[in-house]
Amino acid sequence: MSSRWEPDPDIRRGNYVTHNLHAHLVFLTKHRREVFNGDMLSRCEAIMRDMCESFGAQLHEFNGKGDHVHLLVHYPPKIALSKLVNSLKGVSSRYLRAEYTGRINRTGTGSVFWSPSYLAGSCGGTPLSIVKDYIDNQKHPA
Repeated sequence: MSSRWEPDPDIRRGNYVTHNLHAHLVFLTKHRREVFNGDMLSRCEAIMRDMCESFGAQLHEFNGKGDHVHLLVHYPPKIALSKLVNSLKGVSSRYLRAEYTGRINRTGTGSVFWSPSYLAGSCGGTPLSIVKDYIDNQKHPA
């Protein structure tokens, strides 16, 4: 049978909707301070993965550098992307500030961890393999 008849695992079905929504999100640290190291990025990924699951979304890819993180999120249409972003940034900020207090305080970000701005890009036209490769090839600090 041809591949066009095989079910696509990314297409999700509900009672009244069939959807395949992906967003490429980028969050910057306040003042683009170099805060992240490898351990901190791994913890940030775990926190964000748990938050996505609590919303019924899936974190497909995660990576970052010292001053920002990239996420590829597959989310249902009932979720407002801005609410998901707000929760991802708020919860991760609380956990990271509590667990890495010394490291974060030395960077001079004050009482705010993330920049208030973010990038949310739709991944509808780009093959997901290209977006995944882009995120995966971000330089991961040691």
